[in-house]
Amino acid sequence: MRLAAAATRAAAGPRALGAACVGRRIAVPPLSLRWYSAGGELARADIQERIFQVLQDFDKVKQDKISPVADFAKDLGLDSLDTVEVVMAIEEEFSVEIPDDEADKITTVKEAIDYISARKDAH
Repeated sequence: MRLAAAATRAAAGPRALGAACVGRRIAVPPLSLRWYSAGGELARADIQERIFQVLQDFDKVKQDKISPVADFAKDLGLDSLDTVEVVMAIEEEFSVEIPDDEADKITTVKEAIDYISARKDAH
């Protein structure tokens, strides 16, 4: 009985066996991936460079005023909403979540660098 059933399925072809996708290739676009090192902390110079890049990508920032000691409001010309957006961009850049009470304390580039430097989970 088993032999007859197997012969019937084989004669019916692969679709009858549930293998409708055999021989078909599907093109899948590559995903954007980030690879992180398992060890070591970020160098302060790397953190500063990446934060500068975040600020340079932000249209409302006075580009010529970007420095490690720049104040977001006084030097870079950002209002409170802009500052929130910059902090959110920094969170995304370093794959961290900054609690609101901590985010409110970040008002200068130096404070952002110090905060990310202190986070061991920042990438």
